[in-house]
Amino acid sequence: MRSVGGALVLTSSTIFAGAAGVIGLAQTPAPSPFTIEQVLSLPTPDNLIASPVGSTIAWTFNERGVRNIYIANGPDFAARRLTDNGRDDGQELTNLSFSKDGKTIVYVRGGDHGSTRPGDAPNPAASPAAPKMQVWAVATTGGPARLLGDGDSPAISPDGTRVVFTQDRKIFLAPIDGSKKAEAAFALRGTSGSPAWSPDGKTLAFVSNRGDHSFIALWTPGSEAIRYINPQTRHDSEPVWSMDGRKIAFVRQPGTGGAPRNPLEEPESSWSIRVADLSGADSTTDVPASRVVEVASSGDPIDPIARDPVGLNVQWAADDTLIYFSYRDGWQHLYAIRHPGKDSKPMLLTPGAFMAEQVTLTPDRKAMIYNANAGTDGGKDGGKDPGDPADTDRRHLFKVPINAATPTPLTSGRGIEWNPVVTGDGQSIAFISAEAQRPPIPAVVPAGGGVPRLIAADHIPSDFPTGKLVTPEPVTFRASDGVEVHAQLFRAPGRRTRGPAIVYVHGGGPRQMLLGWHYRWEYANDYAINQYFAAHGFIVLSVNYRLSVGYGAPFQFAEKTGARGASEYRDVLAAGLFLQRRPDVDPRHIGIWGASYGGYLTALGLGRDSDVFAAGVDLHGVHDRLPAVNPAQLAHAIVGDGITEDELKEALHVEFQSSPIGAIDTWRSPVLLIHGDDDRTVDFRQTIDLRARLVAKGVRVEELVLPDEVHDSLLWRSWKAAATAAAEFFESALSMTPR
Repeated sequence: MRSVGGALVLTSSTIFAGAAGVIGLAQTPAPSPFTIEQVLSLPTPDNLIASPVGSTIAWTFNERGVRNIYIANGPDFAARRLTDNGRDDGQELTNLSFSKDGKTIVYVRGGDHGSTRPGDAPNPAASPAAPKMQVWAVATTGGPARLLGDGDSPAISPDGTRVVFTQDRKIFLAPIDGSKKAEAAFALRGTSGSPAWSPDGKTLAFVSNRGDHSFIALWTPGSEAIRYINPQTRHDSEPVWSMDGRKIAFVRQPGTGGAPRNPLEEPESSWSIRVADLSGADSTTDVPASRVVEVASSGDPIDPIARDPVGLNVQWAADDTLIYFSYRDGWQHLYAIRHPGKDSKPMLLTPGAFMAEQVTLTPDRKAMIYNANAGTDGGKDGGKDPGDPADTDRRHLFKVPINAATPTPLTSGRGIEWNPVVTGDGQSIAFISAEAQRPPIPAVVPAGGGVPRLIAADHIPSDFPTGKLVTPEPVTFRASDGVEVHAQLFRAPGRRTRGPAIVYVHGGGPRQMLLGWHYRWEYANDYAINQYFAAHGFIVLSVNYRLSVGYGAPFQFAEKTGARGASEYRDVLAAGLFLQRRPDVDPRHIGIWGASYGGYLTALGLGRDSDVFAAGVDLHGVHDRLPAVNPAQLAHAIVGDGITEDELKEALHVEFQSSPIGAIDTWRSPVLLIHGDDDRTVDFRQTIDLRARLVAKGVRVEELVLPDEVHDSLLWRSWKAAATAAAEFFESALSMTPR
């Protein structure tokens, strides 16, 4: 037993087996030029927003777990703090929005917005007073924040006097000045969410979710009844008002039901965009089907955009134009439909072999600013190639009008830019900027173009090791089935002879690691840890396996992935073999690590290929992918309704073989298991079960349990403890002499 960052690391009494018996190191890694604490001290900015008026922007800073809201006014954009939190308390700050007059910011404090299962507000700091997820308001001029009520997903009324938000499956209403206690707006069965005010503030659209179906509903304060828009046996979601308030666009998908599907079949997620015409509609009755028209659909074969993390992201722009994302041409692109109707034809706005990802409309809603993994890096061609392969693993900003496919670049080079917003006066574009060495910092550039300048760069700690970090290199290789795989290679500084290496596997599935700091806090921390490993003498290969975004639909939505065959593991194994072939890597000393989906693939590698992966660190990975088969499912299979009993047995067999527990018999490599026991995404029992199976087989297991932590670790000190444990484990497991 040893202590790491205040948490206990337990080592099983078992001895290394199999591959562990041949572990020896050709070269002892040099001491690190910086500490884990230093490289994890980046001041992570997030939630960047722009005021509807003037030149004000706001964002959150997470500085070693201390989260606060900052604000800056143009033209100098000097940052100042609005909130006064001083502790690493694990309480998120999210869902920031300005009031229409720009005088107030409403936000949410607390919760676990990365979770897939709701629950009580997390309490990772083990505070005796249980935290709550709450909606707050703070004046942009400063002063104490005002509590509006317990809840989430706030929406400010257009007149700036009221805020609606969700609480306990209902929608609540409170004055923005906090002068009265929040009250339930109405009583309705099911779960009410996604509130959206009409432009005149007289009506609220929202989603009424009944579990197996959902409706778009309308509530007008003072009215006698809730109205529904063309209620059917479908899932309706994402209500968006037109600028004149006469129409609502929404997404329609099939309701839950139908003949059971074979689990081995590829998932389908059909969708359509519908527009309801509310002009002249009776304010007391439901909106009939005759006033609703389909303007776009997933088609055949089905456009898989609804399975993507960003979804369709429907927005209503100027000139009666709908904007949305689609994979219609095989890439995630922006499309426009002007005057949407039953004969509408979408226009592709962002053509090319790249992915458009984050988008914002200009104040006049006549153009969009978006980021994409395309552009120029200023390399050997002087930045003349608009489709530089290196930028496949970066992000740059572009501007495109809503009525023509004529994008123009706003940024280029070897940096990474994301979260664009346009100031209310239309004069500046703010975004978050990072490079391979410099961590993320807000930046601003004139709307007409120019040289970006950083905001609040003085928040980078003086001892942050910017000049000591390596620049990862883009590499490609092929998996055993011929699929091309992209990765980033972190060379160990000063490597002269063969030495150890590590494969890093990102989580999520639909994610992409980049040639620099990532736009999500958890992956920025992973990037920092990979830099620390490189500084310790390890060559690190960060692999973007199939399921990753940024490489087109066939790669992101590949066949037989996950529980249907784990085909994406071929890419992870190819990464290990790529390292084995390098002259600067000792093929016996390759480790692997990853979190969540990356933990799942790490465990698969250790179980299936212990001769390639000599040791691994598995953070909150899924290890058992067998689904729970209830009596109703089994009964349908027995009678052959959609799936036969034999097909069900075959599916269960494939799911077992696609699980790390299916490879226990060949698992020889030592592993460090790290998991928070309040994980709402991957059950903690997944780690308990795997450890018991491995110990029974004589595999060396170490564990780091983070009490009360959630899936992505809300506390900065939890990240430091996990990174320290992983570094010590790899230094031991990949450098120790035979026992």
